[in-house]
Amino acid sequence: MSTQFAALPLSFDACYRAASGRDRRWDGRFYLGVTSTGIYCRPSCPARKPKPANCRFFPSAAACVAAGFRACKRCRPDALPGSRDWDHRSDLVARAVRGIRDGAIDAGGVTGLASSLAVSERHLRRILLDEIGATPIQLARTRRAHAARILIEQTDLSLTDVAFAAGFGSVRQFGDTMRDEFGMAPSAIARRAGQDAQAGGATGTGGDGERPGPESREWPTVTLRLQTRAPFDAQATRSFLAAHAIPGRDMIGAGTADLPSTAAPTSHAIDVPGGTARATISWADVPAVAEQEPGTLGIPVTLALPSLADTMPAIQVVRRMLDLDADPAQLAEAFAGDPILGPLVAARPGLRLPGARDPHEFALATVLGQQVSLAAARTLQGRLVAEFAEPGGHAELGFSGRVDASRIAAETPESLQSTLRITGARAATLRGLAGALERGLDIGQGADRERARAELIALRGIGPWTVELIAMRALGDPDAYPAGDLILRRALGVAGAKAAEAAAEAWRPFRGYATQYLWADFLAHAAAGGASPATSNPPKDTKDTP
Repeated sequence: MSTQFAALPLSFDACYRAASGRDRRWDGRFYLGVTSTGIYCRPSCPARKPKPANCRFFPSAAACVAAGFRACKRCRPDALPGSRDWDHRSDLVARAVRGIRDGAIDAGGVTGLASSLAVSERHLRRILLDEIGATPIQLARTRRAHAARILIEQTDLSLTDVAFAAGFGSVRQFGDTMRDEFGMAPSAIARRAGQDAQAGGATGTGGDGERPGPESREWPTVTLRLQTRAPFDAQATRSFLAAHAIPGRDMIGAGTADLPSTAAPTSHAIDVPGGTARATISWADVPAVAEQEPGTLGIPVTLALPSLADTMPAIQVVRRMLDLDADPAQLAEAFAGDPILGPLVAARPGLRLPGARDPHEFALATVLGQQVSLAAARTLQGRLVAEFAEPGGHAELGFSGRVDASRIAAETPESLQSTLRITGARAATLRGLAGALERGLDIGQGADRERARAELIALRGIGPWTVELIAMRALGDPDAYPAGDLILRRALGVAGAKAAEAAAEAWRPFRGYATQYLWADFLAHAAAGGASPATSNPPKDTKDTP
């Protein structure tokens, strides 16, 4: 019998049955290590399954590597999209995993991550080892190695540039890690992928990854197909991004004679350590849901970066924006028997729950969007960007930098009211939120969600609707649920928030996804009937109304 970790979604026997049946629904949710060969696989690996005595099951690829296993060359478990299983939980281990996934180790090391979680490095290491079977450093190394392999296989970057882009501290560390993870040197991986190991670097950078000077208009560019689980509803995701586009931060392409507007590319400002990057998504190259094969799907994205060192942070932001770590099969199974959601999920397979690219921007934009239409909200948000963007936005990319909360906090309510042309009460709420963010209110993916909710609700002018929207898209809580939302209540046919809460109890821990399905269906029907699908708003009698 294998060593078990608490994070495994199934018992040993159930894991073995899933692996024996090559059940792809569990790919990425647990991994199979084979002691007789020293390799680890995804559950759906086509290779002959070993005897139970030779099997060990792990909750992460990093745990497999830490136990001495190498990735299978046949099923490529390292190529799997990420998992949102850790997003369902709010405990310390889950927060640590989300932080590492978002690059906390790259930014501040284990010391910085432990400090943000208010624990010692020793305690952090112990709890991750106990539950996941890997240390923070091992999790970060596996994350870098998997990203590096994708860059080797999908780009013409030199191996030196790949090491730099994937966040390795040296070429030697890069080589050692790749051998530990895959049993091959980076040059061997490049040869297997049909790449020239000495291929030239990305546009606008040399082999040392130097950032171009401010007078240069050439930026390092990286084009990738970011993996996600099929089905993926590209049209609905693009429509969501277009509906919430902020002037100065998003560009929504127009259609042409050969390309309908629903498939035109979109470009988005991406905030990375080096400044403001641009992500362009080629929607026309994503097949329609009905044409997608089971398994994984690549979403074509081109990144224009201040520096190659910004590659991984930019990728993670895009993955969050498009919800590429979602598991449609898991959601379909969870909602299949529900009389309300079952038909909606069947009619809209692959619908995603897009996340915020920047938590501060989203929270401030949400306050401005209270009680107004989407069009009016975009106008107000554009004014906010135009007036309060951080220095360092790049005109050559066509984008402003992120909104600077400290500058907003330094204004008076009267000056904000005049500049943004909003009500005095809304200006006071905006300034109060900006001040809280400046003082350290954490509403990012690794935050303590209950503490963040409590601190948000304590701010004047912010009520349950705003808090739950911020929890859903900034905190990344898939169970966030704005029960007081007007459109949500209409879709459910209930009169109040308590009734909406009761109706959704069976949908835990996916109430955020349930909300997305209910919104999408209601707005589609409203649009088809000629109604104007205004933004989803809080009811008039809540604290959300400034």
